[in-house]
Amino acid sequence: MLDVRRLRLLVELSQRGTLSAVAEALSYSPSSVSQQLSVLEREVGVPLLAQVGRRVQLTPQAEVLVAHARAVLDRLEEAEADVARSLTAVGGTVRIAVFQSAAHAVVPRALTFLRTEHPALRVEVTEREPELALFDVAARDFDLVVAEQYPGYTRAHRDDLDRVHLAADAIRLALPPGTAAVGSGLAAASGLPWVLEPEGTASREWAEQLCRNAGFEPDVRFETADLMAHIRLIRSGNAVGVLPDLVWAGETPSVTLVDLPARPEREVFTSTRHAAAARPAVVACRDALARAARTGL
Repeated sequence: MLDVRRLRLLVELSQRGTLSAVAEALSYSPSSVSQQLSVLEREVGVPLLAQVGRRVQLTPQAEVLVAHARAVLDRLEEAEADVARSLTAVGGTVRIAVFQSAAHAVVPRALTFLRTEHPALRVEVTEREPELALFDVAARDFDLVVAEQYPGYTRAHRDDLDRVHLAADAIRLALPPGTAAVGSGLAAASGLPWVLEPEGTASREWAEQLCRNAGFEPDVRFETADLMAHIRLIRSGNAVGVLPDLVWAGETPSVTLVDLPARPEREVFTSTRHAAAARPAVVACRDALARAARTGL
């Protein structure tokens, strides 16, 4: 009978691409990973890895085995969820990956709900960019992700993950306090210094396209993923930008906010593996996050 732990190593390799990445993710040494995969090859009786330059590549037989191994791992996760549902108390550990403004506005209130209603449940939260977090949930590094999607920005569809809407988060132009918006507001900000998130992020691409549609290229002088830094730069009069309502966590905004054309909203959603969706701890976390989002916006 094939060893489930070795099958997981093969699945991890198919996802992460290198032996060193698998070793780092699972806290093994690369030599240990290589050795265990060699044992798996002997168990299966066919080559599973082919050396291509300095990397290894899965053989067609390995790809077949990976598909079955994923199904096995999913069934084991579903079995754990079924056992957990038979208990009267929600417990265990849930690992949540979350982007910054949700961590600031939604997570603390959700944790308060969970601490009161499910004291036996341990929740571990890590701030993570949505693109990486979605991969990490699929790779079983996390159990649940809180992610975002900007208008017109389509993420690659993942068949192994579900998607549950959490909130619609309005995005507005943010100007220094006391600034009088002219016209739509966006055109008035065309000649001012901007603060945006780093290049390559969905929010940056969306904001730049928004400005281009208005007929100008934003003068980006400040670049940071920290939206609290955005607020400080705008509040101090050194920049303008676009901010989602979620950053205020229900508090009074400290900058001038102006509605953008068509009143755009980003979608905030949660995702988990289909096999984990029925796990009571995941269900409880999603419920707490949904209630926190309703009171935080």
